[in-house]
Amino acid sequence: MEDPKRYLDPLTLAKVRGLELQARLIVEGYMSGMHKSPYHGFSVEFAQHREYVPGDDTRHIDWKVFSRTGRFFLKQYEEETNLICWILLDVSDSMHYGSGPVTKYDYACMAAAALSYLVLHQADSVGFITFDNQIRTLRKPSSQVSHWKELIQLMNQGAGAEKSRMGPLFHDLAERLTRRGLVFILSDMFDEVPELLAGFKHLRHKRHEVVLWHILDGAELTFPFQESTLFRGLEQYPELLTDPRSLRASYLEQFDKFIHDLKSGCRQQNIDYVQLRTDTPLNVALSSYLAHRLSR
Repeated sequence: MEDPKRYLDPLTLAKVRGLELQARLIVEGYMSGMHKSPYHGFSVEFAQHREYVPGDDTRHIDWKVFSRTGRFFLKQYEEETNLICWILLDVSDSMHYGSGPVTKYDYACMAAAALSYLVLHQADSVGFITFDNQIRTLRKPSSQVSHWKELIQLMNQGAGAEKSRMGPLFHDLAERLTRRGLVFILSDMFDEVPELLAGFKHLRHKRHEVVLWHILDGAELTFPFQESTLFRGLEQYPELLTDPRSLRASYLEQFDKFIHDLKSGCRQQNIDYVQLRTDTPLNVALSSYLAHRLSR
């Protein structure tokens, strides 16, 4: 694998210092764990038998058929392929927000860069999609090293100025992503929760495994503002000058409900919900998730 530092500009490099260490951690743990799943090698959809020939993997011999016929046959499956991982990156206007030095978009890009690097390092395929209220870019899955360079270049283009509308978009993607895979969604998920969950359900119906990495800024979760503040509108909302102390209780109540409803809906659909805070070191956040996943 080529050195990923070659393809990162100095600002991005400063933000992803230690990326290779994180990649090694996840390659050795998280990705090896995923390769124990049906997504690697022989899939779970049985298709037919074929007669055994010397050199075939004996693990796939159907011993029940052998007991009846005295001949060796292998089980063949619908797809014999390595993992396909789709990374869906939110580039809507709200991803520009950051109360500290790292915006939500910055953090999402670091996570996407780490994930795509380690998937390619494992010789699996990565597909990449950016979206807001529509698909902005779509790169088909590839396992080529040069593919990682292209993905980094796309991430460096930055987020846009459009509103997000993800529900219909996920329905569209469920029909377009025809081969079953692992779908990572990196977004702040600022949209109507019932529409989001309906889109997730469609992806799950198409047999994709879905993982939501919910990217949030610490200030969005705690609303620490005390003085009179001019809040700049994102996603085409107007500016608002207000006393934040008068809004804090109501804001936190609504925001907590938003997270609760989203988490609960993901749990009901067997979707991994992972909250990633921009004030948490990326290696800590990803290590925590992989430890949880591999313990199951």
